[in-house]
Amino acid sequence: RRATMRNHTATHIAHAALRQVLGTHVKQAGSVVDPGRLRFDFSHYTAMAPEEIAEVERLANEQILRNAEVNTEQMDIDDALKTGAMALFGEKYGDRVRVVTVPGFSRELCGGTHVRRTGDIGLLKIVYEGSISAGVRRLEAITGEAALRRFQETQHAVARAAALLRASEHDLAAQIEKLLAQQKTLEKELARIKDK
Repeated sequence: RRATMRNHTATHIAHAALRQVLGTHVKQAGSVVDPGRLRFDFSHYTAMAPEEIAEVERLANEQILRNAEVNTEQMDIDDALKTGAMALFGEKYGDRVRVVTVPGFSRELCGGTHVRRTGDIGLLKIVYEGSISAGVRRLEAITGEAALRRFQETQHAVARAAALLRASEHDLAAQIEKLLAQQKTLEKELARIKDK
């Protein structure tokens, strides 16, 4: 339940970050929140650039590190919409709604379960961005222990690759480029010898 709560609140934060980075045309087109991950579908017409993904991730984690209190309140639907709370297009709401707010960043109508403070999320790591249909993109992310595990697995893989190439982790990319250049040279030489 705590993992689901982290991912649910992280979905709200990611939505607000996407709107800041890509524009206010971004609207939720669907989502899945479970203990292992979050998936957020949104309206947007082009693939996100790596810099945009990094900025969404940075903004989301900035809010997590703020450790702001996540507020929930009940109010009339009209009052909620007047405050700027985001509502899902086509969703049916009653006269009274629940508004979930990360102060100064996100405000949405939502009846789901959430963390008490943004810091409870721990960390948000975007692991996928892609198209699911014309004009709709999908973002997948992990939080909390799943994000820590992902970091540890990646760190282990980088350290292993560096050890195999006898390079420091910092010099790993340069060493791989050097090996690829050597391979290309050897392939050309082999082709030349075969032609002879």
